[in-house]
Amino acid sequence: MSNWTVNNWFGPPSRPRAVEGGLKARSTRGAIAQSWWSERFIEVLEGIGLGNRLQRGRTYARAGQVISMEVSPGSVTARVQGSRTQPYRVRIGITAFGKSQWAQAEHALAGNAWYTAMLLSGEMPEDIEDVFARLGLSLFPSTADELSLDCSCPDTAVPCKHLAATFYLLAESFDDDPFAILAWRGRERADLLANLQAARCAGPPAADRGERPGRPLADCLESYFAPQAQTRAPTPPVTSATALLDQLPPVTLTVAGQPLTELLRPAYLALGALGPS
Repeated sequence: MSNWTVNNWFGPPSRPRAVEGGLKARSTRGAIAQSWWSERFIEVLEGIGLGNRLQRGRTYARAGQVISMEVSPGSVTARVQGSRTQPYRVRIGITAFGKSQWAQAEHALAGNAWYTAMLLSGEMPEDIEDVFARLGLSLFPSTADELSLDCSCPDTAVPCKHLAATFYLLAESFDDDPFAILAWRGRERADLLANLQAARCAGPPAADRGERPGRPLADCLESYFAPQAQTRAPTPPVTSATALLDQLPPVTLTVAGQPLTELLRPAYLALGALGPS
């Protein structure tokens, strides 16, 4: 059958509608990932058999066909413009760690000053996977069954090019913010860092545990500005009523032949005799 007959039977190949202001991939050729954590993510996807299919979405991602993408605990959602008028709805699901699992992970991370320092400075430790692995947790998906892939398009291939484009941009988003990996697993950056700091400050160092801890500030606010003990007001020293005149520099001004300071002295003595007002 000739190419003309095939095209006439199935119709011309569909082209995606142009998107204005879409999320466009930075890389225009070559590898997707730039950092070790996004490289690891792509490596995992290739290992579970999704690598070759991801290439279908590169053109879409580089052309800016992804209108929006949001990473939240257990889910990545996106809107991808295809050939139809209505954009397709894409979702990549993964199981988020539970509260107790994250508590264990944060306790393990806080127990190592190196991990805490790296994370608080905005960097991802290269062996952070090992921390989760020791707890029986996998930071990245280890099998295809861990991922739930959904797209509203009619394509039966999984992943379709819309899902693949979302994967592509998701890997690049991990380059921009490695904490997005942890957010996908259920812990936002601000919450993680706050919990790490709290875990590091949960109690005094071992050498200080025998000392009596002070009361928390929150328990002292009502009496914080109240006097803690009776204090005696200081008594001002007794000084001469004419001490101020005696401290003046020499005054050459005279009245009726007498220095001005001597003329004022009786007045100061009289005021001193009256006592404090």
